[in-house]
Amino acid sequence: MKPSVISLFSGCGGLDLGFLQAGFDVVFANDIDKEACETYTKNIGNHIVCKDIYTLDSSEVPNADVLIGGFPCLGFTIANGKNRNLDSSYNKLYLEYARILKAKQPKYFLVENVAGIQSGKGFREHFYEKILPSFESCGYRVKHKILNASDYFVPQNRKRVIIIGVRNDIPNDIDFPTPQSKTPKTLKDAIGNLPLDYDSAIPNHIGSNHKIKINGYIGNRALDWDKPSPTITGRGSRGGGAVIHPHPNLHRRLSVRECARLQSFPDNFIFYGSNGANYAHIGNAVPPLMSFYIAQEFMKAFYNPIESAKSMKIHKKNRAKLNL
Repeated sequence: MKPSVISLFSGCGGLDLGFLQAGFDVVFANDIDKEACETYTKNIGNHIVCKDIYTLDSSEVPNADVLIGGFPCLGFTIANGKNRNLDSSYNKLYLEYARILKAKQPKYFLVENVAGIQSGKGFREHFYEKILPSFESCGYRVKHKILNASDYFVPQNRKRVIIIGVRNDIPNDIDFPTPQSKTPKTLKDAIGNLPLDYDSAIPNHIGSNHKIKINGYIGNRALDWDKPSPTITGRGSRGGGAVIHPHPNLHRRLSVRECARLQSFPDNFIFYGSNGANYAHIGNAVPPLMSFYIAQEFMKAFYNPIESAKSMKIHKKNRAKLNL
């Protein structure tokens, strides 16, 4: 039987997809965004419950071996610059994650969030004095580390804090994945074979009509074909907005499909809803390839070394499905 997973703040399913390809069984997922839930359902499964987590009773959530999720980061992200807000209502959603964690008591848990969650005046103290203790108080040994998605074959510089928890009565610890990619994948590797113009004949290869204005701000910086993409963001309006990076040719912005590729979503993963919603869902997602390597470390805890090696060999082909 496959180890089971509960997913919270699931979005369109990037984190879940990596765990599925590593051999886990996601038995429950939750998100409030209807369009994200539609994309999740049509690509991953109908086990996602679309409702506000504040109204989600723990009795609705099945028991599982692992709890995963990345609560929204709008108040924490450095991308907001001066608009970072420690008092943002979003910043309290970790308490809802902790509520489900305490109620369900999975063997292990995983949290993903922006690097800014643990840096900066007030934010660092909040991370170490509020967020981590809230998970520890549920009965877990907790550790954290910043990982860069570009170290895991994702063609994007994307640093994220990964928090891992092990229930106190479980002897097997979980390690962070070691970097896999010595040479980062580039924009050319990821999107170089897509048409230079939007083309609706290719699923989701459409996008924003927002004008290009190179001024050094996020969403208005020139990209280099021979380097990884900067972080694909979910910040901004559902109309596309200026946070969608310009294409390297500078005559349009990246398409939804290009952003998906830069996040390591496979081309057969189709996004539903408006372009603006799709950009937001992709930018808010955990890159599936990065998730896959993290999930492999979790998988080791459920098998002895020989069985674990066999499992990873079996799922190596699944990783290839995610790779570009």
